[in-house]
Amino acid sequence: MKETHPLEEKIDRILELLDRLPVPDAEAPAAPEGSARTSAKFWALEGLRAQLVDDSGEVMLVGAVALPTGETYDWQQSASTAALVDADWPELADTINALGHPVRLAIVQAVVRGSGSTAELADLPGLGTTGQLHHHLRLLLAAGWLQSAGRGRYEVPAARVVPLLITLAAAAR
Repeated sequence: MKETHPLEEKIDRILELLDRLPVPDAEAPAAPEGSARTSAKFWALEGLRAQLVDDSGEVMLVGAVALPTGETYDWQQSASTAALVDADWPELADTINALGHPVRLAIVQAVVRGSGSTAELADLPGLGTTGQLHHHLRLLLAAGWLQSAGRGRYEVPAARVVPLLITLAAAAR
């Protein structure tokens, strides 16, 4: 029997999910551009339920984002509830902790708004010394919330933009 690589298993799972996506009805009128869909209050949840593979359920991160910089991101990611509940949560502490400091949040916010150079970030109020800036940048880079864009500039990786904004939305009360 051929042994499969974990990446191949993930690709097979993605292809399986794609095959089960509903095909849009050609007869149905398209929603006007820029309008919110109002046919169902929980249209995203209903779509997720239609795709469930097991009884434990899934969570999904979805976003269509336009940043102040003009960059746009469309992102969708899901995970089974069972896999998340059984995951090693303490292993995620460094990634979560990287956002748990007011200065680091201010740094990431400045980058999202378009101020991604080291010089611009050094001018943030309440930052402290250049050494402190580099300490915070190292933590954000190691956790994957920022990446180097070259020449002393930083950016939020495309795969982290929507999860970052969802994390902030979840933290808001």
